[in-house]
Amino acid sequence: MKKNLFEMGASWDDEWSSDNKQTKSKKEINEIKEPSKHRLYISKEKRRGKIVTIVQPFYLADNELKALLKSIKSSLGCGGTIKKNSLEFQGEVSQKLKDTLNSKEFNFKK
Repeated sequence: MKKNLFEMGASWDDEWSSDNKQTKSKKEINEIKEPSKHRLYISKEKRRGKIVTIVQPFYLADNELKALLKSIKSSLGCGGTIKKNSLEFQGEVSQKLKDTLNSKEFNFKK
């Protein structure tokens, strides 16, 4: 590709961007708390006609969160995933999920 001989304007090197609508991302929560200090809440969403149960916010390290997800999925017998600082489970499993997390000493908002 030939170099443009009629190049005008500022150099876009050194992290410049022509898009002035970009906002800085909010600071992500990296604080790690023990299970008894968590204040979780459960919500449900309907996605493509199916119900998804969401539990958030978790303040755990990534490997601890993955281990927790794996143990909960096996005890509930359903699929699930990690999204940012929340766990999403397939189906309407809110009561079983609450009982399971209470047995692991997690607290919920009242």
